[in-house]
Amino acid sequence: MSPKSCGKKSVQRIIYTLDMPTLFEQSAGFIVYRINRKGIREYLILHYPGGHFDFPKGHIEKGETKMQAAERELEEETGITRVTWIEGYKEKINYKYRREGQLMSKDVYFFLAATRQKNVRISFEHQGFVWLPFNEAMLKITFDNARTLLTKAEEFISEHPNAALVKKKK
Repeated sequence: MSPKSCGKKSVQRIIYTLDMPTLFEQSAGFIVYRINRKGIREYLILHYPGGHFDFPKGHIEKGETKMQAAERELEEETGITRVTWIEGYKEKINYKYRREGQLMSKDVYFFLAATRQKNVRISFEHQGFVWLPFNEAMLKITFDNARTLLTKAEEFISEHPNAALVKKKK
C-alpha cells in the first residue's frame, strides 16, 4: 500500500491498528509574532479554506528538518522571509482526522519566531490572515490545541524577554 502525499513528497508511515491502517504524517510550522507601533505583541493567524483559524504550518518534505520545513512553509504561505527564531520553544501536537475516508494521525511541530514584516502575502491555500494581540488571538483561533500552543508561547516570551536575540534566520 502506498500512502497518498497531497501532491508533495511527505514524510509518512503506516501504523497498523486492529481494523485498518492509519497513515501517519508530520508537519512543522511557526507561531509568529511582531511588535506593532504601539508596542503591543501581535500574533499571525491564518484563515484556512475549511473555515478555521490557525498558525502557518505544512508537511515536512523528504530530506527536510522540522525547522527547514517550518521556514519553507512560512514563506510559501505568508511571504514572510525575515524571522528571528526563538530558541528554546518547540512544541508538538498530535491530532487525528480522516482524509478521503482514510484515518490519519498527524504530529505537528511548532517553533516560535519574531518578525518585523507586517505585510503578508497569503498563498492559494488560505482565505485571509490577521495580526492579533494575545487575548484577541485566543478568541479567534479555532482549535483548543492551538490555543494551548499560543498560551505556552506567550508564557515563554514573558519568561525569556531577550530570547529573540538568539538566532537570526534569513
